[in-house]
Amino acid sequence: MVEVKPLKIGDLTARVPVIQGGMGVGVSLSSLAGAVAAEGGIGVLSTAQIGYRESDFDTDPIGANLRAIGTEIGKARELAKGGILGVNIMVATRRYEDYVKAAVAAGIDLIISGAGLPMDLPKIVGEAKTKLLPIVSSVKSAQVIMRYWWKKYNRLPDAIVIEGPLAGGHLGFHKEQLDDIEGLHYDEEVRAIIALVNETAVEHGVKIPVIMAGGVYERADMEHYLELGASGVQMATRFVTTYECDADDAYKQAYINAKKDDIVIVQSPVGMPGRAILNPFMKKAKEGQIPHEKCHLCISTCKGADTPYCITDALINAVTGKVDDALLFCGANAYRATKLEHVRDILDDFKP
Repeated sequence: MVEVKPLKIGDLTARVPVIQGGMGVGVSLSSLAGAVAAEGGIGVLSTAQIGYRESDFDTDPIGANLRAIGTEIGKARELAKGGILGVNIMVATRRYEDYVKAAVAAGIDLIISGAGLPMDLPKIVGEAKTKLLPIVSSVKSAQVIMRYWWKKYNRLPDAIVIEGPLAGGHLGFHKEQLDDIEGLHYDEEVRAIIALVNETAVEHGVKIPVIMAGGVYERADMEHYLELGASGVQMATRFVTTYECDADDAYKQAYINAKKDDIVIVQSPVGMPGRAILNPFMKKAKEGQIPHEKCHLCISTCKGADTPYCITDALINAVTGKVDDALLFCGANAYRATKLEHVRDILDDFKP
């Protein structure tokens, strides 16, 4: 039986070795992140269109988002009881640098960054104490980031998050790979990434914990990855069906109602494959373009007027409960949810 220990990232120690994955738009904000941090895990807010409830979001989405980053982190701090808080900021976010600076200015403990390689994150963060956790899905991407950061900035990641093919939302894999996940033999890739990170850490006399994300739903999943050499796990889908999750109850109910066959790989309008619940909206999207109006300046890869549908509108519909007109991102295990539960009860099951 593998020993479960607290998760140490530099001078931060999470009593429970679980990071709650960032979920946008608006699914993981101050309520969920604050609750997870208060119970000894690491609570994470997603900055993706975080200001969607601001009065000026339609006219100045980026201004609304940058303001909301500070507001939501402040609200999460009040709930966190001194616990650890992070933000997830996608590299593909327009004005990425400004989002990072806003989170650092608000005193966030750590930044998790994927959807592209965060090559210049150390430069943006500068001398701040904020811990940096890039997301990787392959040995090559881990190697590229560590070499580049060390050569250019004399810095290594404080921890690395491996996001596997069972994760929710946008995925760092090609559709052909996702059609044959067993054929990926991904545990072998996980072992290889961990070996590379450990070797680099020893070489530089530091500790770089590796956190596994994607398909983690219960303690047995965590123990499996700890046996492979991970120091902790990141888990998102399980936290959607909590009372504390910031999403509307109808969104949570969509997970509870979902069957295994309802969870499919979709092509996101911003050019990346993703995992979501098959619903009337996704069926309609397959038939042709869904009209949309003003651009909300979300992802740099979006093709504006030519995009099949507006991902911001679809994700705001999801979080506000208009689930039949929404993109319902989820992880591969969303169908396992059968009821609402409290964050505390989940984390109790993952404690050392």
